[in-house]
Formats: sequence, C-alpha cells, structure tokens
Amino acid sequence: MPIDLRSDTITVPTPAMRQAMASAEVGDDVFGDDPTVLKLEARVAELLGKEASLFTVSGTMANQLALRSHTESGDEILVDANAHIYYYETGGPAALAGVMCRCLPGVRGIFTAADVEAALRPADQHFPPTKLVCIENTHNRGGGSIWPLETLREVAEVSRRHGLRMHLDGARLWNASIATGIAERDYAAHFDSVSVCFSKGLGAPVGSALCGSREFIQRARRFRKMFGGGMRQAGIIAAGALHALEHHRARLAEDHTNARTLADGLSLLPGIELDPASVQTNLVFMRVRKLPAAALTAALEKAGVRVLALGPETIRAVTNMTVTAAEIGETITSAKRILES
Repeated sequence: MPIDLRSDTITVPTPAMRQAMASAEVGDDVFGDDPTVLKLEARVAELLGKEASLFTVSGTMANQLALRSHTESGDEILVDANAHIYYYETGGPAALAGVMCRCLPGVRGIFTAADVEAALRPADQHFPPTKLVCIENTHNRGGGSIWPLETLREVAEVSRRHGLRMHLDGARLWNASIATGIAERDYAAHFDSVSVCFSKGLGAPVGSALCGSREFIQRARRFRKMFGGGMRQAGIIAAGALHALEHHRARLAEDHTNARTLADGLSLLPGIELDPASVQTNLVFMRVRKLPAAALTAALEKAGVRVLALGPETIRAVTNMTVTAAEIGETITSAKRILES
C-alpha cells in the first residue's frame, strides 16, 4: 500500500467504527427521529458549548448553510483571501447565498481586528451591507496554522462593536484544540456559528456539523433541505462520526508529531524550502527549487509516496491516521534519494 499523505480525508473507517455503523439504531432524519443522529448532534453541541447542531454531509455544506442562514442576497462577508469558504467551495457564497466576499490580507490565514476595521464600508446605498466575519481555524492554505486566542478575541470584539456576526470554519478545530490544549468550546465561544468535520483527521467516512443557537439551527435545517441535504436513515453514517469523535480526537497528537518529524527531515534536503517551526498541526507545506513540484510528486508516487502538488513550486503533505512514524521515515528517505539524484 502506498504511503498516502495527500490529505487527511483519505482515511478509512477502522473495524471498530464499521461495527458501530453496522449496529447503529436509525430512523428518518428529515422527520427528526433518527436517534443516532440526534445523539451526535447533542454531543457536538455540548463539546462546542452551543444550544444545537445540525448533521451535514460535508464541511462545504455546513459552511454554505452558515452563510445562507446569517445573510441575505446582496450582503457582504469578510473572509481571508485564502480561506476554504472563498477558495475551495466552488463559488458557493455567490451561487447559494448571493453574497459578496471581501477578502482580507491575512498572514498564513490569520488577519487582525485592524484588518476588519479597515475593510468596513460606510453606511451608503452604493455599498453592500457587511454582515458576517468568517474565520478558519486551523487554516488549510495557511499551512495548518492556529489562530492565537487573543487575536481571535480582538477580531470578535471589533466585529461585535460593528454589529457583525461571526462564523468559524472549524473543519480542523479538533487539531487546534489538541495542539494548544484550548478546549473547542473556548474557541467556539466567540462565534455565532461553528462548523466542524468528522471525515478528516478523525477518520469518519462522511460528515460535518454546524452548531449555533436553536433558532439559527432551525433556520439552517430548512436551507439544508433546500440544498438537497436532507437525509433519511443517516444514523449509519452518524454512528461513524460519533465513534470518531469519542475515540479518535486524542490520537490527533500522533499526526502532529509525525508532521513535525517529516518537516524536520525534509527541511534538510537539497532543493526544499521548509521552516519546521511553521508546522503547528498536521499539514506540511514546502517549496521545491530543484525541479517542478509536479515532477517531484510524480517521482514520489513511483516510490510509493503520495503527496499533493498545489502549484508550480508548492507541495502539501498531510499526516493522518493511515501513516505510521516508520512510514514518515521512509518518506524522507525516498525524497532524499530523488532530490540527490
């Protein structure tokens, strides 16, 4: 089997997770009577300190439901220029919520309260009303960067002062919490809504959740149905997410350790630009100087290692539960052999 570092989405259910899914009690989720879905939603809301949550098929759906539920067509949202909501969700803000994205110049995905203040428009009929600030923690294109809690507080304070709502794209919030020791609910406390993902580092096959107030989730549930996201016997997949949530969060620390080991090893190789100190969680971004990133990716594929080329010079590797510490060593050895030849 290849060593697969393309993403933490490539994980597959463990035998214990499969058993939990096979034996899950189910109902009809659209009618609100699937007991396993209800149990998952209650547990996620509890962990994040919110009144309610909504099970969704993906993080993209959860994020887009948040935008649609917080805004009206013609509104504006503030978001980092490299945020997943803006960069990787296929134009969803425009197509589904009808909102404009005002992109902020974050550093590794992290912007400041001053950036928010500077982006605010005067009350004038020529401008779209700004309604929502979106933050991504950890930040994917920022290299798995973690928002400092104090910076987050400052952004939340200025946003509240101007009457803006706050949404957290927490697809990898579990990683931020494990890396810092800060509870998920402490991050979530500054937001009106939070999305979290079960199918990345936690290893579930399907699913995310959107959390917020009961009133907000009731509104989002209607839009989930509108978007085609109403599910029936969803307890089968909810059981996988619930198992992942209860059994796989603590082990994310192993992925972080493996990522740092990988970064340390790759940073010593000729033609690789990589600062190991930039690796805070399970994402490792590097620049390749000796050959095109696609060429190195292809050579590693032949050697049994899968990584992802994100541009002419950029490669991303994501440690995950399918990759062992020994395989991290093999990856470094393969890259060394290729680059030195």
